[in-house]
Amino acid sequence: MGLYDIFSVSGSAMSAQTVRLNTTASNIANADSVASSSGEAYKARHPVFSTVLKNVGQADQVSAGVKVVGIVESSAAPIARYEPNNPLADEGGYVYAPNISLVEEMANMISASRSYQSNVQVANMTKNLISRTLTLGQ
Repeated sequence: MGLYDIFSVSGSAMSAQTVRLNTTASNIANADSVASSSGEAYKARHPVFSTVLKNVGQADQVSAGVKVVGIVESSAAPIARYEPNNPLADEGGYVYAPNISLVEEMANMISASRSYQSNVQVANMTKNLISRTLTLGQ
């Protein structure tokens, strides 16, 4: 792996963390939404990541990275709340809210933000190393 490959690795990781931040923000935004049936209730979404390893040409040269394979919906059952005065209530007076833990989502958002920040620092350090290497001959 060459020095320039670090940019593609950290860039793919930043893209993956951006998707993670966006899905987490969507989960937080919809945490208090309600629906008239359990099937219509919002389901939390989570990205699925995969490592990418591929040979660049020679057997000893490997390029790496991260990609988002997909986004899966949570299988957690929605929370039924008794609110007979809610216009979305079913015949029994229940509305259905997503089973989203705001504490877990905030921890996930902090983790994604820190991972993104770490990859920015890796890219900046690599840029500085390349710049210093180019000035060695002067």
